[in-house]
Amino acid sequence: MEPGEALGIAAQIAVALAGFAGVVVVFRREAVHEWSEIDKLRLRLLLANSILPLALSMLGLLLLTIKPMPPGSWRWCSGMALIANLSFVTVTTKTFRRLNLRNVQRQGVTRFIFYLFGAFGTATMLLQLYNIVSLASFWPFFAGIVYQLVTAMAQFARMILLLPE
Repeated sequence: MEPGEALGIAAQIAVALAGFAGVVVVFRREAVHEWSEIDKLRLRLLLANSILPLALSMLGLLLLTIKPMPPGSWRWCSGMALIANLSFVTVTTKTFRRLNLRNVQRQGVTRFIFYLFGAFGTATMLLQLYNIVSLASFWPFFAGIVYQLVTAMAQFARMILLLPE
C-alpha cells in the first residue's frame, strides 16, 4: 500500500471516530456539562485520539504533494508526531492527576488498560525517535497514527459499554 493511500484511509477513520464522539453524547441522558469529570476526560481522550491522527495524516498527505518529495520528510513527520504526542501525554497526565479518581484507579480493568496503552504509547514514541535518528521511513510514522486510532476505538468502546460514573 502506498503512503498516500494509507494516510487517506487513516484520515477517513479518524473523521469517523471524531463523529462517534457525537454518538456518545447523544446516548447519554444528561448534558455534557453535567457529566462526571472522568467521563469528560474520556470524551476528550476520544476526540484527541481522533483529531491528532487526522492532523498527522493531513501533514503526511501535504508532504506527498511536493514533487520531488523532500528528503527526510518522514523524519519531520515523526518529529511532529513525537512533539504532538508528548504534549498530549503531558496535558492528559496533569488532568488525570488533578481528578480525585481513587475508585477508578483501583479498578483492575482500568489500571490494566491504562498501563497497556501507556506501554504501547511509549513504544510508539520511541519508534518515532528511532525514525528521526536513523530510519527515515514511512512505516514508523504511520504506526504512530495507527496507535492513536486504536486508542480512540478502545476509548469509544469503553464509553459506550461503561455506565456513567
